[in-house]
Amino acid sequence: MKAIIPFLLLIIMFNRADAEEIIKKGELLNLERCIEIALKKQPNIIAAAYTVMANQSKVGEAKANYYPQIDWTSGYSRLSPVSDIAASRSFDQYSSNVTLRQNIFDFGKTTSQVQIQSLNLNSSRSDFENVSGQAILNVKQAYYGILKAKRDRDVAEEAGTQFQQHLEQAKGFYEAGIKPKIDMTKAEVDVSNSKLNLIKAENALRIAFATLNNAMGVPDAPEYIIEDNLYFQKYRITFEEAIERAYKNRPDLASILFKKQASESSINLAKTGYYPFLTGNAAYNWSGEKFPLGEGWSAGVTFSFPLFSGFLTKHQVEESKANLNVMNANEELLRQNIFLEVQQAFLNLKDAEERIPAADLVVKQAEENLELATGRYTAGVGNPIEVTDAQVGLSNAKTSYIQALYDYKVSLAIIEKATGVK
Repeated sequence: MKAIIPFLLLIIMFNRADAEEIIKKGELLNLERCIEIALKKQPNIIAAAYTVMANQSKVGEAKANYYPQIDWTSGYSRLSPVSDIAASRSFDQYSSNVTLRQNIFDFGKTTSQVQIQSLNLNSSRSDFENVSGQAILNVKQAYYGILKAKRDRDVAEEAGTQFQQHLEQAKGFYEAGIKPKIDMTKAEVDVSNSKLNLIKAENALRIAFATLNNAMGVPDAPEYIIEDNLYFQKYRITFEEAIERAYKNRPDLASILFKKQASESSINLAKTGYYPFLTGNAAYNWSGEKFPLGEGWSAGVTFSFPLFSGFLTKHQVEESKANLNVMNANEELLRQNIFLEVQQAFLNLKDAEERIPAADLVVKQAEENLELATGRYTAGVGNPIEVTDAQVGLSNAKTSYIQALYDYKVSLAIIEKATGVK
């Protein structure tokens, strides 16, 4: 995990760059590039990086008690003694001293504090990985959301073209006296509805881009294009393998296990309140009414034993044990939630996997149905309702196919996140 620290520094330095410098206008971005940007620009990741650095400093703070503590103090006082003697006078008092204190033995108190802070540091590193994993999932969902919205827009645009062609055909038949005016009016309504659907689809695409910008941490990013990878590639994993990976790799589970170990160490730390501690001290002093000041020194050891603290240590130990029980319960709750999360992701993945070929078949059938309906209308034996229904059916079939691909990709991203895949 120590390799995380240089990466955190890189994130913090890279975050100072502007969005325009990270993404160039008209640039082609693939999924890996979008994830790279998010890992460097997402505020949640940056906050988690600074949290790791703060916890690293806390380890150093805990280690400070291993080293000698040196203080320098200087003072000046103007004294006027209380006296009935007329000759009493006021005088100046100068003082200065250097004091050294060194912890000699504290029954493992400092060691426990260092251990606790080290475990908290490891926990924050795992939290950093968990935040990064969530950011990656958000980017993937937003990325696939753009691809879905783009294809939905293309379907709406294609349907509009088909309805426009049907309108021109119906208009020609009406002008030639072959078909009634209602056919042309019906076709005009279909064209208008297709325009409304296209407007909605284009707005959904704009929203999808805004969502991805937010997921990457660059809401003011210039316009760009993304690579289309919305295709089916089977992901082979059993439910048992997924659960095993999750329990082994999940950073949030690793984080809570570190916190649990820290709670165990906190019990030992609380128990040190029952024990004495030995401290060495030395001082060198300067004092007097005028310069040069008189000098002196002292050195010795201090043995302190807590006889009675109002049951403070007893309650601190009980509190630490209760906190450990809380962590045990939280660990079990997280394991159950991980099981549910993996189970849902696995079932959704299999559901989308089965829907893709079925939806693809429906598209082929809908295309054939539209061809037949158009042919019948052109031959004069069909009606416009058949053509409209066939076109709507084709659009719905294509939309369902796109939805199945999107669901599969998102389910795959979720199961990767759920199993702790890095």
